Amino acid sequence: MTDLAPVLQGFFTDRLARQKKASPHTVAAYRDTFKLLLSFARERTGMPPSRLSLADLNATLIGAFLQHLEQQRGNGGATRNARLAAIHSLFRYAAPRAPEHAAVISQVLAIPPRRRDRAIISYLTPEETDALLAAPDRTAWHGRRDHALLLLAVQTGLRVSELTALTHQDTHLGTGPHVRCHGKARKDRATPLTSQTLKVLRTWLAELGPAPDGPLFPTRAGGRLSRDAVELLVTKHAAAAADSCPSIKPKNVTPHTLRHTAAMALLRSGVDTSVIALWLGHEDAETTQIYLHADMTIKEQALARVQPPSTSPGRYRPPDTLLAFLDNL
Repeated sequence: MTDLAPVLQGFFTDRLARQKKASPHTVAAYRDTFKLLLSFARERTGMPPSRLSLADLNATLIGAFLQHLEQQRGNGGATRNARLAAIHSLFRYAAPRAPEHAAVISQVLAIPPRRRDRAIISYLTPEETDALLAAPDRTAWHGRRDHALLLLAVQTGLRVSELTALTHQDTHLGTGPHVRCHGKARKDRATPLTSQTLKVLRTWLAELGPAPDGPLFPTRAGGRLSRDAVELLVTKHAAAAADSCPSIKPKNVTPHTLRHTAAMALLRSGVDTSVIALWLGHEDAETTQIYLHADMTIKEQALARVQPPSTSPGRYRPPDTLLAFLDNL
């Protein structure tokens, strides 16, 4: 066994699990990164992963791996940067534990993330939101569940992982109604509920019956909905809503679109971006600036306050007919 194996094992068991208490999603993302990297290194070097050394994962190989992600696997800049962040994290962990490889480690850590274009976010207008919420068949059990889930997502902006993790006891429907969730970076937060969402959740909980630890949005068998299941139901109801609201059709409506919709509704109501950051559970308030870029209403209001320059359009004068005749010869 080479020096890479104990460093990699310690990175997952000591750094991620014990020191950082990383979420299962983070562990899975890092695991997938190193599975891809080690498989790529095996193809490039001809050595099995258990015989690879830290010196084999030099900056040249890491650079080729990142290029492979983009060109062969078709990954975008965000995925490429996320994989690089995982690699950087491993090499920072390795630095004091393998000082003999300091040169290789410093070269890998010097690989910069790729600058990428930031697309304008997609969100639903109030009319599109109403159409989506009306799409589930509320005469059926799964339709009432889907309606309650969509309404809660649109109003609170919870992440899909936070929605699927909710239990009965996470909803507080008395005075000061709110839901509590265990969010990203292991941070708990409470999000208030509107009167409409409160009524729907009360009706839905009464149908579910008493089970404090049970999932708030279960499957028919009583289990917890998966991320894929939520994505499928959002896609299905968005397609149905497009029949009555055609403007939804060109949009790629996902659970994260509903999160953006909640943020845009708050922004258009005059809520400060720092409050929206707290509402959504953003680690950095700068992340919330993307909603300012997406809102044309705010930009139009800013434009209305600007004094236009005192200029007038030039007056068009047709050319002399005789010269025009000569020019066209």
